This record gives sequence, structure tokens and C-alpha cells, in this order.
Amino acid sequence: MLTDEEILSRITNVVRDQLDDDELTLTPTTEANSVDGWDSLAHVRIMIAVEEEFGVRFQTSEITSLKNVGGLVALVRSKL
Repeated sequence: MLTDEEILSRITNVVRDQLDDDELTLTPTTEANSVDGWDSLAHVRIMIAVEEEFGVRFQTSEITSLKNVGGLVALVRSKL
């Protein structure tokens, strides 16, 4: 079973790859609108990439209810 820290690390790598920003640091309280380049189109790409990274599938309602990266970590954990 992955820890929240391991999930966050892998999500960070996915987001860095999708936004082409190797310096990006995410925390559980990071919100998409506070990250340069994380717009609605990037959000779709990031969610698909996170699904592929962890081998999970999200419902649209789950994605739209996310408030921050910590919520995404919890959502991934619930799917594993």
C-alpha cells in the first residue's frame, strides 16, 4: 500500500511532466489555480495522466469536487 507521501510524489512528477516544470513543488494544500499553467485544459491532461500513472479511473463528479492536491491524493488512495 502506498503512503500519502508516495502518492503525492508520483502526482508531483506527473504534474511536472504535464506542465513541463521540473521545479514545481506540490503540497496537499496546493490548488490548481495557484500553479502557473494549470488551466482547465492542463487539468484534463493531468487527470488522465494521474489515472494512467496509478491504473485507476475517476468519475467526472470526483474530479470536479476536488479542492486541492490533498484531495487528489485521497481520491487516488481510495481507488487503489
